[in-house]
Amino acid sequence: MDVFGGTLVIIAVLFILLSLYLEWIGPAYTFLVAVVFLGIFGVLSPSEILAGFANEQLAVIILLILLGDIIRRTSVIEIAFERIFKRANTVSRFRNRMMIMVGFFSAFLNNTPLVAIMMPFVHNWSKKHNESPSKLLIPLSYAAILGGCATLIGTSTNLIVSGFVQDQSIVPNLEPLNMFDFAYVGVPMLILGYLYLALFSDKLLPWNKDALSDISRSSRKFILEAQIRPKSHLINKPLHQSGLIGIEGLFLFEIIRDKQTIKVSDEGLILKENDMLRFAAESNNVADLLSDTSGLTFPKVGMLKHKSKTELVEVVVSHNSTLISKEVQQINFRAKFNGALIAIHRNGERLTGVIDDEKLRAGDVLLLLVDDLFEERITYSSDVYYISQIKEVRRLGVFRTTLLLGGTLVAIMLSAFRIIPLFMGIMVLLLILLPLKITSPKDLHKSIDYDLILIIALAIALGNAMLKTGVADMVANIFIEAFLPWGHVALLAGIYFVTSILAAYITNKAAVALIFPISLSLAANLDLNPMPFILVVAFAAAANFITPHGYQTNLMVYGPGRYTFRNFFRIGFPLTLIYMAGTIAILSLMYF
Repeated sequence: MDVFGGTLVIIAVLFILLSLYLEWIGPAYTFLVAVVFLGIFGVLSPSEILAGFANEQLAVIILLILLGDIIRRTSVIEIAFERIFKRANTVSRFRNRMMIMVGFFSAFLNNTPLVAIMMPFVHNWSKKHNESPSKLLIPLSYAAILGGCATLIGTSTNLIVSGFVQDQSIVPNLEPLNMFDFAYVGVPMLILGYLYLALFSDKLLPWNKDALSDISRSSRKFILEAQIRPKSHLINKPLHQSGLIGIEGLFLFEIIRDKQTIKVSDEGLILKENDMLRFAAESNNVADLLSDTSGLTFPKVGMLKHKSKTELVEVVVSHNSTLISKEVQQINFRAKFNGALIAIHRNGERLTGVIDDEKLRAGDVLLLLVDDLFEERITYSSDVYYISQIKEVRRLGVFRTTLLLGGTLVAIMLSAFRIIPLFMGIMVLLLILLPLKITSPKDLHKSIDYDLILIIALAIALGNAMLKTGVADMVANIFIEAFLPWGHVALLAGIYFVTSILAAYITNKAAVALIFPISLSLAANLDLNPMPFILVVAFAAAANFITPHGYQTNLMVYGPGRYTFRNFFRIGFPLTLIYMAGTIAILSLMYF
């Protein structure tokens, strides 16, 4: 071992552990300080520090994040989820369908946007059925993690490990990881994890009040009118079966039928085609009513519903607006703003007449459905001021939707059968999507997580420093002395345990960076097949259920579910033990 260089590497590693655990500085800056420190003292050359940025798997991670964000913004998966969960009327049914679908999709798409898409569905369903989202949000996160572990591209952690494999030099002629090398462990553990959560979620998870409910009480209430469209599933349904009443943030207060106003007091009232329903609703509920599966239509929307991209935005009527004192029906919103008026909020006041007859006042907040020319129109107008975007909707049509999803599947399968690299497959797909306006170059950079790129590239450099100076070899020998007397299975268990603890309390990227070179050195020193020692690090780092900080999706549900660390540990620790035992058993049977 290079004593001087090894000592510096150990100092850098200790700094990383302390900084991440005590949260001195952010993860990206922590790795940057550590690697620059090694560069200053010559442990790493500039070319070795920069080598990680040229790693193919890092480029694949970036491309997959871009592709996943395109799919998220086009609402393809959102529409599918709306249909799948339509008849899920109990917590167990909703949870089980959710885990199956999220587990499947997260094997092939970045799981962070999947959880982001699913979270509003969880909150909306919980409101409708008077359930707590805390019974569903942890299973949502865990399903994404379980599914992501099943393939090479399911989680960035697996791709990082693949990048380390490509960059290592300690084991000559080591084959790169294939798409489904992870499936032999990942798929059985996905099934076991699903069964565990299906059986024990109700018992182990708390019933917490929705964290978003306090926010919603202070949200603006808009008055809007929506019509039951022809062939709607709402036709001839009694109110209590319509799914339109009893939802927090949405209040149906009257129905206009054949110019007659019917006050909503009888939940057995039968809905008819062309009924005009008048709601008091919060902005997010309005966005839900605009969906294709709501059974409702907004007469003023017209041809806007066929546009490939629309947005629901909030604007406020200015004090010197030309719209003041004009009736809504006199204002051509399409000509002025390339949009349609959906709803009005007037300082909590309930509007008594139909919206068309209302005269606008200064300070009225309007919900407008607009297309991509809205920004240009509002720039030169002093009639309204932009407040916020509520929702963006992209409609691709059958051809472009098929191309997007089919192209993604083809790129994945061509990579799985090693016909072309995944990098080239996704690059070709993106080049096809751009001229078809499924996405635009100006939107692509918004999806890139620059901190993630920096962490991965610098982690690769740190791993190389551990191998180069002999630190990895030294620690590997300590592992051998401690665990080898109990056999090779004990070695895998020791690596899994240490990696899992580091991932839970530091970060999974740091855990991979620190343990991968040690695990690979251990396999080389014992002249064993390196594959189980590679995969055990990937599974231990990615299958992270114990703490909210261990994985990005856990953090996403932590606040909205009003969870505590104890909640995660209570349900996550048994799952971690199950995953650990299953992983080690399968890898041992396959490779020893």
